[in-house]
Amino acid sequence: YNLSVVNAPAVYIKAFYNKTWMERYGEHIPAETVTLLWSITVSIFSIGGLIGALSVSFIIKALGRKGTLLLNNGFAVIAALLLSLGEKSRSFEMLIIGRLIMGVDSGIALSALPMYLGEISPRHIRGSIGQFNSILICLGVFAGQVLGLPELLGQESRWNFLFSFLALPAVLQLCVLPFLPESPRYLLMEKRDEAGAEKAFQRFLGKKDVSQELEEVHAEARAQDNLHIVSVLQLLKNPAVRWQLITIIVTMACYQLCGLNAIWYYTNGILREAGFANNLLPYITLSTGAIETLAAITSGLVIERIGRKPLLIFGFSSMAVFFSLLTVFLNFQDSVSWMPYLSYICILAVIASFCSGPGGIPFILTGELFEQSYRPAAFMIAGTVNWLSNFTVGLLFPFIQESLQAFAFLVFVGVCTLGSIYLYVVLPETKNKTFMDISQSFAKINKMPNPSLGQEMELVLSIKPDTNGKAQDVTKTESSF
Repeated sequence: YNLSVVNAPAVYIKAFYNKTWMERYGEHIPAETVTLLWSITVSIFSIGGLIGALSVSFIIKALGRKGTLLLNNGFAVIAALLLSLGEKSRSFEMLIIGRLIMGVDSGIALSALPMYLGEISPRHIRGSIGQFNSILICLGVFAGQVLGLPELLGQESRWNFLFSFLALPAVLQLCVLPFLPESPRYLLMEKRDEAGAEKAFQRFLGKKDVSQELEEVHAEARAQDNLHIVSVLQLLKNPAVRWQLITIIVTMACYQLCGLNAIWYYTNGILREAGFANNLLPYITLSTGAIETLAAITSGLVIERIGRKPLLIFGFSSMAVFFSLLTVFLNFQDSVSWMPYLSYICILAVIASFCSGPGGIPFILTGELFEQSYRPAAFMIAGTVNWLSNFTVGLLFPFIQESLQAFAFLVFVGVCTLGSIYLYVVLPETKNKTFMDISQSFAKINKMPNPSLGQEMELVLSIKPDTNGKAQDVTKTESSF
């Protein structure tokens, strides 16, 4: 929502900056100062996101997953108040600080929420539940586009209400989340609260017998019995999770550097070239938000059948193909009258390709590729890469666009192609696997000279792995233990 909500009232916010400057200093604000203030207002959201991502590990350690999400709603409410009241207070500083705090909220949410969803979900629907995060992000973009229409809140007298809407989901979560349990994995493995974990599983799964789920967590807990929650530095130094970490960094970087954010720079221009009137552009661009949401929903429905790896590779590969076609169409746009329509179809196809897999799966993978003790630090690193890459695109793309013109999208073709190749070679499929199974898949790739902690435990317990290299039934492990 925060990505799209600033587009509609941009003209009115700049006029508010000029009016406030006039009242303070008795002169019109210089054009370069307006541009600077507007750039800060837009880009400081990413800085806030980076701050949130860097702090999430410490907050989660102190408050847990649920407590972190509850606290985070306070940031959203404060940001909504600052953004909504900035105009009445004649303070553009309130808008900038509000955007910064809203960025902190988003940075924390994009780490804590996927972690919470991944830990409370049964493994056979973990991907589908995780995709809800992506679906609601797409709905947020679409909601920002709809509410920003001139007939609704996209007017000079109503633009501040666009930011008031930010408080609604925060207040809703504050009313609902206290009645939901904490993550049972967090309770059992970090708080050693088996009774609490059992009750949490029973609430989430709607059944009394949760012994199988508890045993799965116990197996992971035994493998990490002598481990504490590792720091970011310890995670970076640990060769046992080297390729998991590289995979998350590459996937998160591709998530932001694949070019989806840059596509918005061209959308309105292409529509104007196609002959659409300026007053129709807000309504036509609604199709981008609708396509985004439909693709995310479709991905959520098929992710447990197709898997994470095929959807990621398909998404990035399709984006590379459609970016290549878009480059061709843009170069012929001035000479062929109907070419802008093909360009716009390519834009919709790029958006659909992104949301079919790359739009949500990177956050799911961050929770799946790491065991409990590594997970908070892994989400901190993933979030940092995510927001730094987002800031890099916003900073560098205007210069790339100015230098390469229509060929600017070839940069994203390269990113998407390289990302697809890496994922095809390195990433194992994670659907319907326990966190221990996924860690064992990477143990082979990491080529560790010593057995992993899980294998060491098996040796201590004199348990032989089966023909597939997996441990025997967890119940036997428990009795031998």
